[in-house]
Amino acid sequence: MEELLVTLVNFSWGLPMVLLLVGGGAYFVVHSRLLPYRKLSHAISIISGKFDNEKNAKGDLSHFQALIVALSGTLGLGNIAGVAVAITMGGPGAIFWMWLTAIFGIATKFYTASLAIMYRGEDRSGKLQGGPMYVIREGLGKKYLPLAWLFCIGCIFGALPLFQINQLVQILREVIAVPFGLTAADNHFTFDLVVGIGLFLLIAWIVMGKLTRITAVATKVVPLMVVGYFIMTLTLLAMNYEKIPETFLLILASAFNPSSAAGGLLGTVIIIGVQRGAFSNEAGIGTESLAHGAAKTTEPIREGFVASFGPIVDTLIVCTCTALAVLVTGAWQTDFQGVGMAVYAFETTFPNLGSYLLMVMVFFLSVSTVLSFWYYGSKCSEFLFGPSFERFYKLFYLLLIIAGAIGSLSVVINFITFMYALMAIPTMISTLLLSSKVRIAAKKYLRDHL
Repeated sequence: MEELLVTLVNFSWGLPMVLLLVGGGAYFVVHSRLLPYRKLSHAISIISGKFDNEKNAKGDLSHFQALIVALSGTLGLGNIAGVAVAITMGGPGAIFWMWLTAIFGIATKFYTASLAIMYRGEDRSGKLQGGPMYVIREGLGKKYLPLAWLFCIGCIFGALPLFQINQLVQILREVIAVPFGLTAADNHFTFDLVVGIGLFLLIAWIVMGKLTRITAVATKVVPLMVVGYFIMTLTLLAMNYEKIPETFLLILASAFNPSSAAGGLLGTVIIIGVQRGAFSNEAGIGTESLAHGAAKTTEPIREGFVASFGPIVDTLIVCTCTALAVLVTGAWQTDFQGVGMAVYAFETTFPNLGSYLLMVMVFFLSVSTVLSFWYYGSKCSEFLFGPSFERFYKLFYLLLIIAGAIGSLSVVINFITFMYALMAIPTMISTLLLSSKVRIAAKKYLRDHL
């Protein structure tokens, strides 16, 4: 199974996918005439609530809530364990390509979120929804429906909680269970299973409240954990400040020198960086459009500005903090993998404290990501099969929490990475085909509001 998944990932994440995501993002940068970059201050004004009182606006979330739900889906172990995986597989240079993906991702998210509001459609129960599948159906027409189905299939499986739960259980095992003798380092199936069942019960209770409870949890937890993680990493970097310049030089030099990458090829460095960048900020993947499509607004461009702020936070800030922490402490040169690499970095800097602080933050960030992903997957299952199947998907999703707890990290990463490719193809194609609609709407918005 692992060999099959590796083959599928290598095929789906080759040069064509890099061109689609990075080339498509570069096209949006030029096509928008740098609009989302030039108007970041306006985006902050919208997020702060200045434009929340729109008359006749439809939707379930404020601009801030939509951003937080979207960020809760991206700010998680993809920004911690995902960065460690990127460095392990692609060397320090992979971080440079993650940055590039995020910079272009600002424009990509501006387009995808604008379209998510512009082409909202009714689900089978008559409720207004947003997301790539509705953009394709409402914006491109029925002949493009296979693209919508492809996105939904990718999201149903790509949004499963496997990676988040797998790495959450790993950090609980390494920080608590093994040191306190609750399980052996080489025989931990029982511990993983028990923790998986506990997480199953906790998350089941939250998701029964649907989007309202998910939003309530995310808006309280995500900002607090991001600020806490940011403070902790800044403190670590301040204690290793003399290594920061050489670390940036290492990242830049390695970006074009593939010797530290698995396989020793420049293409490997680029592909790993783009993969992990997409895994981190989801620009061009389309899942975050499901959250932004639920925003209470009549102005598509307004929500586009809100969404463009996402890659700045989750990749350019949080992922950079993680990468620098792992590199300046030398954690990337140890035998640790995934979240264990980050644990090593913080524990060596803050002995007897760092691993526990990181564990708390990972717990809340991973749970918030799982909750957002459940919402994404359930909306796609409803689109394909109707409300009755959505209830079945909820149970299937929750059971996969236990599977993620006891599964192999390699199998989990490759499975999710392949599903992300299935989502990226329809999302980017539909966004490119409808990009002119966003540009026309942006001109009108600037004329009317700025």
